[in-house]
Amino acid sequence: MSHSTIASRAALPAGILIACAVGSAMLAMGLRQSFGLFLAPMTEAHAWTASGFAFAIALQVLLNGVSQPLTGQLADRFGGRNVIMGGAVLYAIGILGMALSDGLPLFTIFAGIVMGVAVSAAGMPTIIASLTRMLPENMRGRAVGLGTAGSSAGQFLVVPLAGLAIQGFGWQAAMMAMAGAALLMIPLALPLSDKPAPVAAAADSETAGAALSRAFRDPSFWCLFFGFFVCGVHVSFLTVHLPGFVHACGLPLYVGAGAISMIGLFNIGGSLLSGELTQRWKRRELLVGIYAARGVLMAGFMMAEKTTASVMVFSALMGILWLSTVPPTVALCARNWGTRWLATIFGIVFLGHQLGGFTGAFLGGLVFDRTGSYDLMWVFGILVAAFAALIHIPVRDGPRPVPALA
Repeated sequence: MSHSTIASRAALPAGILIACAVGSAMLAMGLRQSFGLFLAPMTEAHAWTASGFAFAIALQVLLNGVSQPLTGQLADRFGGRNVIMGGAVLYAIGILGMALSDGLPLFTIFAGIVMGVAVSAAGMPTIIASLTRMLPENMRGRAVGLGTAGSSAGQFLVVPLAGLAIQGFGWQAAMMAMAGAALLMIPLALPLSDKPAPVAAAADSETAGAALSRAFRDPSFWCLFFGFFVCGVHVSFLTVHLPGFVHACGLPLYVGAGAISMIGLFNIGGSLLSGELTQRWKRRELLVGIYAARGVLMAGFMMAEKTTASVMVFSALMGILWLSTVPPTVALCARNWGTRWLATIFGIVFLGHQLGGFTGAFLGGLVFDRTGSYDLMWVFGILVAAFAALIHIPVRDGPRPVPALA
């Protein structure tokens, strides 16, 4: 696809498309990554257990993954813009419902079910898949890196603002403000009208079922799926429980908020670097290195003394690796199975990420309630990092010949 084709389909320069996608991803990620800050004040205010709160957020992660293939299918058929705008409305409803819930069952409905679908519709996979389809191949890796960096910028900017709002105005008022901010994704999604144009080539008219069947028969698909499962374990465990872990180590609450913010700040550079390396290196080797580095880093942090400095150093280094898995994973999906049904295929891979996210979020709360510490979760995180590094070694980095259609 040429730059002129982009202009004719989107009526906007590629830079504007990328900027709007980055802004949408920034809001979507920043808002959802703030929920861990509410664990301590909400459980204290309502006398809830940590595992009860964690289950609601874990259910959100799980529903996000389960519904991602469906929202990806809708985006592939009708364009990402409508799906993202609908998700933004659900975002606002879900966060407002969380703020007004006075019991765990109602909180679980809004935080788990409503927000799960909202994050799927207006989340990074839908945004990045739409942007990838609208850009030429030589810009995709860099654009995905920019979109992922935008997500991290949202984490860096929104999480500390949410922490300040909680301290200054209370957790309920902070949530209501976040619900209003979610609606800003609607105007940002307007340029992302990526409904596929009619095509003449028979190979480009492959059905979604045929594309999925082709991917499911490929061992490389399942390597990416289970590797992304591990990424979800790490991301959700740290997002939901790192502030509580820091507080349990005797450090102030603001250190936990600063840790999440630091991860977001350094992942801006990590995502941009990953996007550039995706253009130049084998994506397979890049993923092996990222997961191996995560395991080494978590092992070092587990053995180190927990101080404000050590927490911030760990957060900065983890930030470089945080979402750097996304550009090579998206690039491998596009390269191996094409872009026509990219949101659908990547949606299935992302389901693996969210299954891991459910595991990391809920298991972290369960381990803490049962043992009074997170030590077992750190060991689990190290072991699955080694698994992910190994499982990416056989991943194929290029398409197999597709039989000609009659």
